[in-house]
Amino acid sequence: MNLEEYFKRIGLQGSFDKPDLETLKLIHKQHVMSVPFENLSMHCGERHILDLEFAFNKIVRSGRGGWCFENNSLFGWVLREMGYDTTRLSSRVFNSRTKEFDPTDSHLIHKVVVDGKAYIADVAFGLSFQIWEPMELVSGKDQHQAAGVFRFLDKGDKWVLEKTSRKTKVPNPDFADSSLVKRQETTAIYCFTLEPREVEHFYEANNTLQIDPKSLFMNKSIVSLQTATGFRALVGWTYSEVTFKPEEGVDVFDLINIEDEEKEQVLLEKFNIKLQKKLQIVSNKTGYTL
Repeated sequence: MNLEEYFKRIGLQGSFDKPDLETLKLIHKQHVMSVPFENLSMHCGERHILDLEFAFNKIVRSGRGGWCFENNSLFGWVLREMGYDTTRLSSRVFNSRTKEFDPTDSHLIHKVVVDGKAYIADVAFGLSFQIWEPMELVSGKDQHQAAGVFRFLDKGDKWVLEKTSRKTKVPNPDFADSSLVKRQETTAIYCFTLEPREVEHFYEANNTLQIDPKSLFMNKSIVSLQTATGFRALVGWTYSEVTFKPEEGVDVFDLINIEDEEKEQVLLEKFNIKLQKKLQIVSNKTGYTL
């Protein structure tokens, strides 16, 4: 494993030997623009393995994406190799159905301290909830990014990340009432504490999410990638291209359903993913939104 291979994977050239905020923002944005958030392994007879070398080979050398345990584990290694003061944290995702945070730590993020200020780095949440740049860890401050306005709230026993979205526009009338299109303008994303975590803390969750019949990832095959103007995603059979239009106060959601014979072409052309095994698309009903 080496940084040169990683930088090539995310489309960067040159050496980045100064662990400053500008560089952190650059590699964070390049990662989410180059590496998909996806759970396709579990839907083509493979496993998501929580191992750094495995994640490096999968994402960097095989051109794949991964879910948070893979993507953020790799990103944390990159930051440490570059000399950043980095701490691994766990978080609990907000469940839009129960209106509560999940009871288990199912999402991995990083706290990065630069020039005495703390930031949260997270390259693996995907879709419209994906931050493009690290966020300063300060309570109540609106932090404007491409996808909307994000903010942290210090609740005393935990921190909460929430997002205020723009209104949505859905040109295709067949999807005007789709459950995939988010409707709430402000929603919580996840909560976390600042307790440092070792990678072993996530072993159980990494396994449970692949075998629990109630797991979102068991019920939906998901791949998403940020773009210069928004993001694209294939969630179940629904392919979407979302365009952020902050100047108009709306996000445009273009959605279509694809056929089984189209999936390989879509994965290759839209996400630069070529799977070694046949993908079984899964699209059971969940409370998942783009």
